[in-house]
Amino acid sequence: MDKKINVAIVGLGFGAEFIPIYQNHPHANMYAICQRTKSRLDQIGDAFGVAVRYTDFNELLKDPNIDAVHINTPIADHAPMTLAALKAGKHVACTVPMATTVEECRQIVEAQKASGKKYMMMETTIYSREFFYVKELYTSGKMGRIQFLRATHQQEMLGWPGYWEGFPPMLYATHVVSPCLALVGKDAESVVCFGSGRIQEHLIPKYNSPFAIETAHIKLRDSDLVAEVMRSLFNTARQYRESFDVYGSKMSFEWPLIEHTPPVVHIGEVPHQVDVLDYAHLLPEPIQRFTTKGVYGGEQQHLSFIQGSGHGGSHPHLAHEFIMSIVEDREPFPNARKAANWTCTGILAHESAMRGGERMYLPEFTFSD
Repeated sequence: MDKKINVAIVGLGFGAEFIPIYQNHPHANMYAICQRTKSRLDQIGDAFGVAVRYTDFNELLKDPNIDAVHINTPIADHAPMTLAALKAGKHVACTVPMATTVEECRQIVEAQKASGKKYMMMETTIYSREFFYVKELYTSGKMGRIQFLRATHQQEMLGWPGYWEGFPPMLYATHVVSPCLALVGKDAESVVCFGSGRIQEHLIPKYNSPFAIETAHIKLRDSDLVAEVMRSLFNTARQYRESFDVYGSKMSFEWPLIEHTPPVVHIGEVPHQVDVLDYAHLLPEPIQRFTTKGVYGGEQQHLSFIQGSGHGGSHPHLAHEFIMSIVEDREPFPNARKAANWTCTGILAHESAMRGGERMYLPEFTFSD
């Protein structure tokens, strides 16, 4: 394909981190941006030299020059915007999670199939340098047989936009679900989850969710493996941590307890601190530098980028995968079904917690086959 993919970015908080990546990608054209607040829209548009600007998402979808939209809006908007974009004939990349209900996930899977367009959930964890490193250890056979997987995501959301207040932890679980399932290439089959502790009383009515922490066990389909995942968002004292641990018969990998310290691999009973190298070499040269830096610099970086330690250098890998899935006319990873499986695992985990730990089964439309 000689024609470059015309990309529109919707939502310019976290979304602005991707503008220069698309501008420098050899197969992409950073064509348009969309933001409801015109002053913010113009500020970003002027800073990055993007001429086509929209304050109305529906007007953007009418633009025949736009091939693909990358959605970075508040969580409640993800499903409605994704569905509208697919129905308008656009390829869609969307930040996590895919949706907030199982029904919305089903609708997106069906809309993607009907449209024939690409859908990719932009899950940072599975394109981080740490995940690439562990994947290499696993696929090379150095880890042996995987015996157990664990992931945690602890974050304090005080001071974030108001829609986060009281948000149920497992409704935003893809950062912990995805590495466990993606590493071994399996879908979640069922999940059991318990809530623990209690958030501040004034936060509870917003989502009718009382728990400070939710912890789930996920049974993997067609596998003897179980993964354990934990999430917290409020009223839990802990440095930011977005981690995963993998226990193998020959070698295990453990995320550091403190950010910016080395992870550990255990060979037998002997621990070894390791340096995880960057994986920029997997990318086209013009976007390789974006694995180690944000687009703003200093204090102007988006809060999610700062708290997430740059998301493991994942942003250019995500943009590259999305663009190349269109150029090569193949399924992106994760595609709609895979994204639905990961997202519904969290949604059903929260439902399980609210029901006192009842086992919940993933719907068939989320299975890869």
